[in-house]
Amino acid sequence: MKIDRLIGIITVLLQKDKITAPQLAERFEVSRRTINRDIEDLCKAGIPLVTTQGYGGGISIAEGYKLDKTLFTQEEIQTILAGLKGIDSVSKTSYLTKLAEKLSGREHRIASDDMILIDLASHYQGPLTQKIDTMKQAIRGHHLISFRYFYEKGEQQRTIEPYHLVFQWSSWYVFGYCLKRQAYRLFKLNRLWDLELEPEQFAVREVPKEELDFKDFYKADPIRLKAVFENEEKHRLIEEYGIDCYTVDENNRLLFEWDFVSYDNMREWIFSFGDRVRVLEPEELYEDRKRQAGHILEMERGRIWRNRFGERAAR
Repeated sequence: MKIDRLIGIITVLLQKDKITAPQLAERFEVSRRTINRDIEDLCKAGIPLVTTQGYGGGISIAEGYKLDKTLFTQEEIQTILAGLKGIDSVSKTSYLTKLAEKLSGREHRIASDDMILIDLASHYQGPLTQKIDTMKQAIRGHHLISFRYFYEKGEQQRTIEPYHLVFQWSSWYVFGYCLKRQAYRLFKLNRLWDLELEPEQFAVREVPKEELDFKDFYKADPIRLKAVFENEEKHRLIEEYGIDCYTVDENNRLLFEWDFVSYDNMREWIFSFGDRVRVLEPEELYEDRKRQAGHILEMERGRIWRNRFGERAAR
C-alpha cells in the first residue's frame, strides 16, 4: 500500500543521512518513477526533502528540520514487537525480524524485553500456519477457497469468498461469503480441512458493517442454564465466565445461571464436568444427562460381562 511505502521511506531517511532513488526503488520493489512521485507527495505533506545530483548525491531530509526521530516511545515499540511475536507464531514469515530491522539504526538495535509472550498457535501449529498462509494468499488475490468442514451435524464441502482472518473466542476463524448458503459465515479453522486455493477469482463484495460485528454473529434465542457445581470447579467457572457468574449456597456449592445461544455447546460444556455438576434447568438437558448415564452404565455392564464370561468360554 502507498501509505505503508511513504512511512517506510520516512523511516529509512531517519536512519540514513542520504539514500538514492534507485536504492529506494529496489528496497520497496517499485519503479524509480513511483519513488519520485512519493518524494513529491512527502514534500507536499510538509516534510522538506532535498535531492542532490551527481556523485555522492541522493535524497535527504533538509538540514535543520526537526523531526522526532523516535516516532514511537520505547513502551510503544515493545508493545508492537510483542504483537508481532504473536503473529509470527502462526506465520511462515517473521514480521518481527522485518520490523525490528526497519526500526533499528546501525548503532541501535531494537530488542523485545519478553515481558509479554503471545502464542496464537494451537497444539497443531504446522497445519494451522499453512491454512493461514493459504487464506492470506486467497484474500489478497481474491481467490475462492474450498474445504471440508466438520460440525455438530456432520461434515460438508464448502466454497467461500474469503474476506477476513479472525482471532476471537480463543480460536482462529475465516470470515467470508458462503456460496452454498448465499450468506456471510464464520468458519473455525480447527474444523476446516482439505483446504484448496481455487484458481477462480471473485468480485469483491462490499461487506455490510453489521456483518463484521462478530460478537453478535451467533444470534439465536438464548437457552437458560441453571446448575449447581461442586466447589472444586470454581476455577473453571471463573476462567470461562468471570468472578461474578455464580453464588454460593448453604452447602458451599456454586449456583450457576447463564444464557447459551447453542444447546449443543451448552450440552458439551456441561458433560465435561462429569458428576461434579447437577442440572436444574433446562429439563431437556437434565433428561439428556440421564440418558447418557444410562448408556455409560450399559456399556460398562457389557464390558464386565464380556471380561468374565469371555474368559470362561475361551477355556
